[in-house]
Amino acid sequence: MGFGGTTVALDGFGVEKGFDVLEEGVRQAAADGIGVRVFGPADRINLSGADGAELIDVRELISNEDDPVPSVRSCPGASVVRAVADARDGNSQAVVSLGSTGAMMAASTFGLKRLRGVKRPALAGVVPLPGRPVLFLDIGANVEVRAQHLIQFAYLGAAFSRAVMGVDSPEVGLLSVGEESGKGRDIEIEAHRVLSKSAEINFIGNVEGRDLPGAGADVIVTDGFSGNIVVKAMEGVVKLVTGAISDAARSNPFSAAGGLMLKPALSGLKSDLHPDTTGGAILLGLRSVAVVGHGSSGPDGVANAIRVAARGALVDAPGLTEEMLHRVGLNRGAAGSGGPA
Repeated sequence: MGFGGTTVALDGFGVEKGFDVLEEGVRQAAADGIGVRVFGPADRINLSGADGAELIDVRELISNEDDPVPSVRSCPGASVVRAVADARDGNSQAVVSLGSTGAMMAASTFGLKRLRGVKRPALAGVVPLPGRPVLFLDIGANVEVRAQHLIQFAYLGAAFSRAVMGVDSPEVGLLSVGEESGKGRDIEIEAHRVLSKSAEINFIGNVEGRDLPGAGADVIVTDGFSGNIVVKAMEGVVKLVTGAISDAARSNPFSAAGGLMLKPALSGLKSDLHPDTTGGAILLGLRSVAVVGHGSSGPDGVANAIRVAARGALVDAPGLTEEMLHRVGLNRGAAGSGGPA
């Protein structure tokens, strides 16, 4: 997919491996035709060779140790706040930060505003499981939710899966402790009841934890507390298993011979499941595209976070999401505000 001159605002702080990693990631994204406006320190970032990239000198940052909401409100000159404001003002069409997740969520919610009718934005992560990538939400933005939030997450996820991931009729599953409609907490039972009557999404019912590694659905919905734990547990298991297989393949000469044969497949699997491949999580339910990248990203991760944001802006993922919410009557009432609901 070409990017049609789409411009992305990038928070220049937060990449844990240093500014040289950020610079290389920007160069890769710029080589794809994406305009990148980087908000960071001009004396530490060098964007030479990144045609179409621009550096806006910003020295203030909000770190992981800072309290996100008061910091965003009191530091209008911070890099993440400036990057969000750039998207809000129309100088760019999307925003990316690989810094503090809390600061990015707060700045985006306040600055970009929610779509009409959206109660809470959801943080969605693409998990590239064997067979098909799965959009998993919420993975950390909303620790405590009500049934109405899970219902909206299902529509937000389905709309994004169609618009950006190219799935014509994404299967949507609700994470619970059993496949039966009556299993789970009251919020899952009520969400299941409502979603099962919807003609707008392909709701397949409850999915259990054992269904996740086998990509039991295109979109899986849960609360932010459960989602964050599940995704991080899956990342840990993948790392452990691939490491154990590699160790076993080197344990003796016969295993080493077999390991050489398996190496291409294992390398491909490890690459597919690496966080750099997905680029980061997407904050759904806002009027512009916002992507939260991994602070531990390498150059590929930085570039892919920018690409995800540009792709979402190019297909107008927020607009398509709003259309779906309108069709099912979930965008009635006042326009989305900047504060939490």
